[in-house]
Amino acid sequence: MLTAPDSVTDRDVLHAVAAHWLPGADVVEHLPWGFGAHHWRVSGGGTVLFATLDALAPRHTAESLEAAYAGAAALAAAGLESVCAPLRAESESGSGFTVPFGGGALSVTPWVEGRTPTEAEAAEPVHAAEVVRALRALHVTAPPARGLPPWTPRVGPGFAAALRARTAAPWTTGPLAEEARAALAAHGEAVARWTDRYLHLADTARARRASWVPTHGEPHHANQLRTPGGLRFIDWESLALAPPERDYADLPPALRDELGPDPAMLELFALDWRLSEVDEYARWFSAPHTGTEDDHTALAGLHEELADGLAADGRVADRLVTDRPAADGDAAG
Repeated sequence: MLTAPDSVTDRDVLHAVAAHWLPGADVVEHLPWGFGAHHWRVSGGGTVLFATLDALAPRHTAESLEAAYAGAAALAAAGLESVCAPLRAESESGSGFTVPFGGGALSVTPWVEGRTPTEAEAAEPVHAAEVVRALRALHVTAPPARGLPPWTPRVGPGFAAALRARTAAPWTTGPLAEEARAALAAHGEAVARWTDRYLHLADTARARRASWVPTHGEPHHANQLRTPGGLRFIDWESLALAPPERDYADLPPALRDELGPDPAMLELFALDWRLSEVDEYARWFSAPHTGTEDDHTALAGLHEELADGLAADGRVADRLVTDRPAADGDAAG
């Protein structure tokens, strides 16, 4: 996140990291990076760690987040070089990879020297090919990791109706609330259409459960690091067993096609992202907010997701018209 959380201070983070991972920790710095979790650089005694505070609901429970990070650590221990794995924590309740903290869960990874590629750099052929190789290693050659959480639909059958009811009256929760509510209300029919299609495709995916593989979930450029040792993926909180197409959304089309994806599963995970974003933005702006930089970034994200969804609808409609066999009386030639 771009702004520090209200629930904890930097010193709170320093004390937690010292208690569970690095007893000599004495320096902490909040990092205005990413969107969705809070991050800090914590150091002491010559060791540097990258600390992350993940929120739980609606995306996680404490158990599912622990399972994802434990799974990432297991993949790294088995030799998967692309994994920036979390470090095991010591706590009174046992030894895991997360600890309850600030209303969410705190975890750490070793600090890795490298840099995040820009979106343009991530699309360059050489880099994109390296991403494909890393994903193939994850999907095809990674050893079985016991206990990985399975992918489940992010919204249910009642989502569109609940959103319609939720946006029926003005929101007074903050300076951006009413603009967000109006945008969501104006797209109610589209959200219902997307949800119906999404749940149909989710049923198809679950019928093929035996073929699911470990997936990162969000291997886009912001979750990649270019390091002297090669490509690394960070942010394994979304690790889950799923169809491999879950990881294909951000690949250049030529490389994605090289992997032979099922178009229906590509559509499923495009909808999975879109509807989960709509759900999270609805929660965001129907709750109290003050108009921070994060709030404005979220509002721009909401408008972008809705616009992208309508554009995707148009592409599907065009494809259906193009693919439709000519009927008697249709123009030809």
